[in-house]
Amino acid sequence: MTILIIEDEPLVAKDLQTMLIRLEPAAQITATLASVEQARYWFATNPQPDLILADIQLADGVSFEVFEKLQITCPIIFTTAYNAYAIRAFKLNSIDYLLKPIDEKELERGLIKFKKNSTAPHAESLLNLLHHLNKEPRKYKERFLSLQRNNLVPITVPEIAFFSKEELIFIHTVTGEKLLSDHHTMDELESLLDPTLFFRVNRQHLVHIKSIARVRTTHKGLSVQLKAPYTHELEMSREKVTAFKQWLG
Repeated sequence: MTILIIEDEPLVAKDLQTMLIRLEPAAQITATLASVEQARYWFATNPQPDLILADIQLADGVSFEVFEKLQITCPIIFTTAYNAYAIRAFKLNSIDYLLKPIDEKELERGLIKFKKNSTAPHAESLLNLLHHLNKEPRKYKERFLSLQRNNLVPITVPEIAFFSKEELIFIHTVTGEKLLSDHHTMDELESLLDPTLFFRVNRQHLVHIKSIARVRTTHKGLSVQLKAPYTHELEMSREKVTAFKQWLG
């Protein structure tokens, strides 16, 4: 069995590979792709795998964009943090899904389902799924809880400058406070935030659009400077530049 992984978070992709090797030792992972652009090129130059594991939200778009115009004949298991309405759409169209953070037992169940019924979703089903996702108005989280001396303190979105991932996840406020978040992963946070307000500039930082002071070009991509009281700059890879410019504009 050959498996293609489409996932822009290196640690998540690595964990997926580890679980797949443990569950299916004979399986061959043909590639791990991190963007819509990479996936389009890969499918243009390679035969289709037996199975695709694809994250929905990628750095330069959504993975559905890869499949809309391609004649994909292999099954797809999507990984997602989307809401219950979207999950109903997955089931309606016989497309399997895994909720992040991905549980190995759920992955195993998805592989068993693949083996029992390897019929691929048709292009019409994918377009129908897109319709469902776009039709349902998404409600985003408006306040978050910070941990302060054994107390939970609510922080509203307008108070947040950015989130950072160190050993733990922290909320940085517009007034310069650094507060401990009660969330465990940046993927989880990203799924809860309004994408018109927040952008994942790199693996460690989710930034509010109003906290950006200026952006400069570097040999690696872009450097994002935040407004006072913050003075440090956040580095962004070339892969995210196009999506970031569209978001910022």
